[in-house]
Amino acid sequence: MSLPQTLQVRLRSVSWEAEDILGFEFVPPEPGTLLPPFEAGAHIDLHLDNGLQRSYSLVNAPGERQRYCIAVNKDRASRGGSRRVHEALRPGALLTISAPRNNFALDESAPHSVLIAGGIGITPILAMIRRLAALGRPWELHYAAHTRGRAAFVETLRTLADDSGGRVEFAFETAPGRRALDVAAIVAAAPADAHLYCCGPLGLLDAFETACAGLPRERVHVEYFAAKDAPATAGGFSVRLQRSGRTVAVQAGQSILDAVIAIGIEPPCSCREGVCGTCETRVIEGVPDHRDLVLSAAEHAANDRMMICCSGAKTATLVLDL
Repeated sequence: MSLPQTLQVRLRSVSWEAEDILGFEFVPPEPGTLLPPFEAGAHIDLHLDNGLQRSYSLVNAPGERQRYCIAVNKDRASRGGSRRVHEALRPGALLTISAPRNNFALDESAPHSVLIAGGIGITPILAMIRRLAALGRPWELHYAAHTRGRAAFVETLRTLADDSGGRVEFAFETAPGRRALDVAAIVAAAPADAHLYCCGPLGLLDAFETACAGLPRERVHVEYFAAKDAPATAGGFSVRLQRSGRTVAVQAGQSILDAVIAIGIEPPCSCREGVCGTCETRVIEGVPDHRDLVLSAAEHAANDRMMICCSGAKTATLVLDL
């Protein structure tokens, strides 16, 4: 497995975007230099000073290489990442980040794009809308939030719709007379050749996947921020690390990542839930028990890579490129 590229950035500004949501703008430390390019839907990993790594979607327009912008919701069930970002990051700070990676790519050739977002799931969707608007491609957004105060980028989205001919529907669940998004109706009304995208809480994503079950998979795109299934921690198999020349037994209650870290090898990792792709590792021999939400069904069937934070083994031994 090749380690992801890391780079230094400076936090230029922090902005208030909605209740419990702050925006962060990062720039190169050296004036006049450029950051690596990125595509709509991409994310970066922040390396925090408490040792955690967390993935956040880029919200600014692809093509802007002078800055990266993210928005972070202060999760009330935070495991230490979003709380640290909100409470500790201040303008002027230098941070290490990963180069952008994309598990939620936009099909720029689609004749129509239907985008569905819930809460902080608007972040990758916003970059997609910026790109579609720049390309002159038709798009529509359906954006749900608990209240108007918890919805980020509302005025930005309205301006993008007005300027590009797109359409935005907001659903604030506690507003008088308003209901949650009818995802099945949205999908049923989509043009026959549309590509559909969804990012948000698990309930919204489950409804989306159910509604899209009969559509060609190449037209359906989802990004999860949290795992659907429990990680594989039954253990009882061994992992041979090809590059390190070592073998480790994965015990009950451990993930492969846990077992590898326990012997002093520290692969890059972030979410530990199989949703960010940071720990993707090449499989040389053996059959993984895939539990991630990053790889496609075809990629799972190929069994040539896996997310070691959550996936296990269906064979007694796995040989990994570590």
